[in-house]
Amino acid sequence: MALTVTDSDFEAVVLKSEIPVMVDLWAEWCGPCRMIHPIIEELSVEYAGKALMVKLDVDNNRETTMKYGVRNIPTVLFFKNGEVVDKQVGAVPKVKFIEKLEAIL
Repeated sequence: MALTVTDSDFEAVVLKSEIPVMVDLWAEWCGPCRMIHPIIEELSVEYAGKALMVKLDVDNNRETTMKYGVRNIPTVLFFKNGEVVDKQVGAVPKVKFIEKLEAIL
């Protein structure tokens, strides 16, 4: 299951992670966000121990959302060693997320 993070624990969970992290920036009212939710959950199981999947609600976590310049959702940021190494904006098929994850493992 994907972890839920907030502005207050983003640094500890995402930036200090020893494994790559895929961050889904989403909102409850966003249809495309709901479309990719099952994919994020599947990936959290399939990549357990190799990569971490987390979700950040943009409406309740403005600091992190602004810090990374997120203007459209869903936006998925891929972190490695505390740095953004890739980005995906919009709902895409699962294979696109897998390609990006595999590239940073």
